Amino acid sequence: MPLSPEDCKAMPDVRAEIDRIDEALVDLMAERFRYVDRAWHLKENPGDAYVPWRIQQVIDKVKVRGKAKGLPPELTEALWRQMIGWFVQYEEEKLRQAQETVAKGHAPRGDGGAA
Repeated sequence: MPLSPEDCKAMPDVRAEIDRIDEALVDLMAERFRYVDRAWHLKENPGDAYVPWRIQQVIDKVKVRGKAKGLPPELTEALWRQMIGWFVQYEEEKLRQAQETVAKGHAPRGDGGAA
């Protein structure tokens, strides 16, 4: 059973709880990545990866949730902007690669975009 921060009596307790949380975060990031990986298949060109209004919408939502959970809004925004930036670059690269494949005369992405 997880310990609350207040129940941690020594640094090994704190470290064990941080390790537990890190495992959960990695699992959630992997799940999020699978959706991002699917998203690029549904888009047409690299320019479709960067959608400023959607990025801001996500940032605004997580800042509100983070604040309600006691996180500094600056931390939440910084983390999400970094993550989203990486995902946008990933999508752009995958979309460029898909365009190059089609331009070289290979079969187009015909199953809803799966490459």
